[in-house]
Amino acid sequence: MGRRDDTARRDEIASALTAVRARLEAACRDAGRDPAEVTLLPVTKFFPASDVRILYDLGCRGFGESREPEASTKIAEFRADSGVVDAVLWHMIGRLQRNKVKSVVRWADMVHSLDSVRLADALDASVGAARDAGTRSGPLEVLLQVSLDTDPARGGVAVAGVDALAAHVAASPNLVLRGLMSVPPLDSDPDEAFGRLAVVQAGVLRDHPDATVLSAGMTGDLEAAIRHGSTCVRVGTAILGRRPIISE
Repeated sequence: MGRRDDTARRDEIASALTAVRARLEAACRDAGRDPAEVTLLPVTKFFPASDVRILYDLGCRGFGESREPEASTKIAEFRADSGVVDAVLWHMIGRLQRNKVKSVVRWADMVHSLDSVRLADALDASVGAARDAGTRSGPLEVLLQVSLDTDPARGGVAVAGVDALAAHVAASPNLVLRGLMSVPPLDSDPDEAFGRLAVVQAGVLRDHPDATVLSAGMTGDLEAAIRHGSTCVRVGTAILGRRPIISE
């Protein structure tokens, strides 16, 4: 890509990012919330490390990824190009298979998609091994993915199982329970779905007062998520455009 193309891409992303930030701020004002309470997490899966560098230069300090080995390769390229390591937080936002856990804990600062005791145990063991080996310096922050539609293909723990899973994670020495994540059911009313999620979060907070993160809302429904307490909106398309890669 030539310099002119680089400049055009930067201008495109900068304009889109400004528009999304304005949406977020307006949604917070409408909900009577402080915009500082809500983190905008650009979803960079499927996009190149050069786009991550542009977003970093525009002030973004966290990025959402969901595929191995794409994420590992991209993060290594970004770090080599920018020299930035500790100033950026990497979020695993997609469904996580246990056979990918060892790779993911090498780069993820937070996993948004923990939805079972078996996955919790696999993460806990892998983080512990990485810390012992000196390839990771601290525990892994995790969010419980809550299923609001009981569709196993979309992942998530059923609402009835959230409390037990939260207690299990809280007792894991290498994991830190930070909150919840969810995606509304397909073709649902996002206000209704996020309202139910807020009730689940209130229950978790009674036993785990530090689990304050609520990762909810994407390009199409971030306003509804913010109305119902989201502290992290995951936005890809509205910032980076259509995915350039469509196959696994």
